[in-house]
Amino acid sequence: MSRPFLLGLTGSIGMGKSTVAEMLREEGVPVCDADAQVRALQGPGGALLPAIEAAFPGTTGPEGVNRARLGELVFGDAQALARLEGIVHPALTRARESFLIEHGAQPLVVFDIPLLFEKGHERALDAVAVVSAPAQVQRARVLARPGMTPEKFANILSLQMPDAEKRARADHWIDTGGTLEQTRNMVKALVARLREKNPRT
Repeated sequence: MSRPFLLGLTGSIGMGKSTVAEMLREEGVPVCDADAQVRALQGPGGALLPAIEAAFPGTTGPEGVNRARLGELVFGDAQALARLEGIVHPALTRARESFLIEHGAQPLVVFDIPLLFEKGHERALDAVAVVSAPAQVQRARVLARPGMTPEKFANILSLQMPDAEKRARADHWIDTGGTLEQTRNMVKALVARLREKNPRT
């Protein structure tokens, strides 16, 4: 293989994906975080602010995108959401391409994408790992977050592919329902297997 092995990392809310992504970084694996890229693109001085302001007047300012205001405009409006995605997604694609060029000598590169299956990103990847935990663990984690309610949690879940379907479609499954050490051992084992499949110097 003349490029890094491309592993997609995904998982529903509260499943521990951010924790696993950090463990991957600790193993020396470059991780491209889609959420972090969006925050940078939409934050103070972000590259997407002019386009978002033009499409949704009054939703940006010195602090970047007013996420609450923008959310009000696109929530429940499929056309508005599609317009926003038409601005954000091409920029994310360019950012991922730049990340891959930057880390092209690595044996393994991870793309952390929350809605990976929902948006069809798996087609551009070599494999997908899903992060998962029992439903009761997921619910307890999410409802412990500030400002979260059962209603908000239910709405978020309705927009995401069911966990069981993600696990069925993924090539690898990382269980975060146990201890951190158990999860870390699974991450280490997965990294070792994938690096062995694609040795680079």
